Amino acid sequence: MKIAILGTRGIPNSYGGFEQFAEFLSVGLVELGHSVTVYNVHFHEYDQPEFRGVTIRKIYSPEKQIGAAANFVYDYLCMKDALKQDFDIIYEAGYHSNAPSYYLLKKNSPIVITNMDGIEWKRSKWNYFTRQLIKKLEKIAVRKSDYLVSDNSAIQKYYKKEFNAESFCIAYGADIVEHFDENLLSPYNVTANNYFLVIARLEPENNIEMILDGYILSNDSRPFLIIGNAGTKYGRFLQAKYRNVNIHFLGTVYKKEVLDSLRHYSTLYFHGHSVGGTNPSLLEAMASQVLIASHDNEFNKAVLNINALYFVKDTEVASMICNINSLGDEKKKIFIESNKAQIINKYSWKSIVFRYESLFNEILKKK
Repeated sequence: MKIAILGTRGIPNSYGGFEQFAEFLSVGLVELGHSVTVYNVHFHEYDQPEFRGVTIRKIYSPEKQIGAAANFVYDYLCMKDALKQDFDIIYEAGYHSNAPSYYLLKKNSPIVITNMDGIEWKRSKWNYFTRQLIKKLEKIAVRKSDYLVSDNSAIQKYYKKEFNAESFCIAYGADIVEHFDENLLSPYNVTANNYFLVIARLEPENNIEMILDGYILSNDSRPFLIIGNAGTKYGRFLQAKYRNVNIHFLGTVYKKEVLDSLRHYSTLYFHGHSVGGTNPSLLEAMASQVLIASHDNEFNKAVLNINALYFVKDTEVASMICNINSLGDEKKKIFIESNKAQIINKYSWKSIVFRYESLFNEILKKK
């Protein structure tokens, strides 16, 4: 098969979840004998024509000139270029900046599969008009894609209910982390099992303010580490609000071995995402074998089931922190081991790649 992956900034990943997904999926498919091309922004720091057997195709993006609106230009140019090639399948990661490019599609175009990601228009950072625009773009993507992929059963149900649209449910992946290093904690001035942790984009819908308000209410003296880009407007607001307490904004950290160890040795890992599907950072926390406290919503529960502590308000966060030492080692172990088993049996990258290969083969047979 000849497969193109569009909709990301490119690989190797140095940005986020979809980029990581594109890297693992593309490399995995190449290892199975398929030809895969990943589209990268022209300013991506990786300057080789291939990455572990994956063809890299760089396309111009005016992001540095016009900001986030550049994604519409970049995605349009990617689709325009991809339609000139001889791909069997074009896989789009996300929809809201990709959707206008779908008007380039013709009857003889390659099969287009769109991963619908989370319910983007629900993100609280968007104003009313942006939300309405994203809703329209969502509708275009649903209507013009040949097939849809949902990364979470709750997302799959949403598209069935909202558009009567079927979608294949395939999540992101993660692999069990086997080795952790306590020495990697020392630059952050914390000790094992004596701090709390959040790793997330600093956006309102990730409920970081609720979590930190709960931490303040608990009067706990253990430090709280926040990893994520704090240079945004919301990030600056959070830093100002929690300036004089034991909360430390570390900015972005990209070294996986550092992130894995920080997760593993934390007393409690907080996952506050509320509008996405299967979030990569949640799977990575499960793979790092840490006790997880999660925002109580259908997306997170579809992944964690009963193997986490859940909260919907700051007083519940405070109660968790106050009572964490009395939870009991056996219950903690059950939660951690059950999540580990989920990663092995359901979310391993190898199994995710095989599921995509099977899906692509099935779709091409129907063509």
